[in-house]
Amino acid sequence: MRKSKPKKRYILPDPKFKDVLVTKFVNNLMYDGKKSVAYNIFYDACDLIQKRTNENGVDVWKKALNNIMPGVEVRSRRVGGATFQVPSEVRPERKQSLGIKWLIAYARKRGEKTMTEKLAGEIIAASKGEGAAVKKKDDTHRMAEANKAFSHFKF
Repeated sequence: MRKSKPKKRYILPDPKFKDVLVTKFVNNLMYDGKKSVAYNIFYDACDLIQKRTNENGVDVWKKALNNIMPGVEVRSRRVGGATFQVPSEVRPERKQSLGIKWLIAYARKRGEKTMTEKLAGEIIAASKGEGAAVKKKDDTHRMAEANKAFSHFKF
């Protein structure tokens, strides 16, 4: 265990939408410190979403993120030689970061040509409550539901 909790790092809002959540998303999307490339991918994806759905791109993205964020997850816990999958609540901060990571990971696995198209497609699918990232959340919830009997082993 560490002696003290590390200081919270506060990040600056993005230049276009003035939103901290957008910056967090772009930081996860970024490869090799290429932040301007990541911003271009995100902003172009938002424009593409606006073109396809006739709704505000950032609002659709936020709705998609809310559909992806998990409420409960399972954690492994050793009790007397056996390992149990114990369901536990997800902290708001972790909920957000899991949602962001899942959305980006499943967007990268899609079949479209450019990352902008992949991201836009996954965001639109997630905002409708479908797509691979939403399936991941449902699987996580299902696992927690199946292991509800072990919830008395809480950490």
